[in-house]
Amino acid sequence: MPETVLVTGGTGYVGGWCVAELLRRGYQVRTTVRSRGREQAVRDAVAGQVDADGRLEFAVADLTSDEGWDTAVRGVDHVLHVASPMGGADADPDKLVAVARGGALRVVRAAAEAGVRRVVMTSAANTASPSSYAEDGVTDETLWTDPDDPTLIPYRRSKTLAERAVWDYMATCDGPTELTTILPGAVFGPILSTSSMGSTGIVQQMLTGAMSGVPRIGLEIVDVRDLADIHIRAMTSAKAAGERFLATGEFTWMLDMARALKEELGEDGERVSTQEIPDDVVRGNPAMSEIAPALGRRNRHSTAKAHSILGWQPRPARETVVDCARSLLSHGLA
Repeated sequence: MPETVLVTGGTGYVGGWCVAELLRRGYQVRTTVRSRGREQAVRDAVAGQVDADGRLEFAVADLTSDEGWDTAVRGVDHVLHVASPMGGADADPDKLVAVARGGALRVVRAAAEAGVRRVVMTSAANTASPSSYAEDGVTDETLWTDPDDPTLIPYRRSKTLAERAVWDYMATCDGPTELTTILPGAVFGPILSTSSMGSTGIVQQMLTGAMSGVPRIGLEIVDVRDLADIHIRAMTSAKAAGERFLATGEFTWMLDMARALKEELGEDGERVSTQEIPDDVVRGNPAMSEIAPALGRRNRHSTAKAHSILGWQPRPARETVVDCARSLLSHGLA
């Protein structure tokens, strides 16, 4: 009898790939949706990658409500808590923190009370980063972002406080449940459906010409398929219990992303701009207020821990970006 894994947020970009990869590896999978009407969308998205063969089931639960979580975790061996609220420049900071922290605690508390063996939670690399990305150096999982720094954008603060809250809660639990957190960088790669695109909109804007120039920003690019892989490795490795793992991938300037698309895609890459936007223009544009602190980024993250303990080897960023673009093109989105 295969083990059962609960994936929160199966309709999401990362969640959908986790569902598909777990099914590919023979697990019984249960995933949460906010309404029964979303079930078929998940089935259709996953079907393009793997035959579920009767091993996919659903539970209705929402991060903002206690209802449904006891049922969702009942009888499962592991939980991949992937679902997360997203934020923007106009997000209410207090509400974003409350939803992120409250949702994470709901899932982990329900899992611990049910005696689930391990919870693997998706956090973010920016919970293990210096306040300013302009600082030189390479940092690892031992660093915690300072949530009280007034310069932090609301989303970054919410992710940090949510992960902190979960670790603090687990420190008070006496049961068998173990916790591991995964801290990804910028997630790109193929999409499973047009309704779950995550951060791939950046590549879409490049392809359509909507991004008339690229800011001087570097991203630590991780492929969504490799992100699903590290979640499962963290779920199954005895050495992963109680650990944080950065999953940031290869550092790449956005200008190099644009150049890769133009070089690899032929006519499909003709509208991609390789003109770099001056820093002063970015800083003076209110719509770019969230990305301005990352201009000329110097800080990098180390993934040595994931390599040594989990044997994780992500693919090159160029491959991920090009595969992402080809997927968007195949779905008619560019």
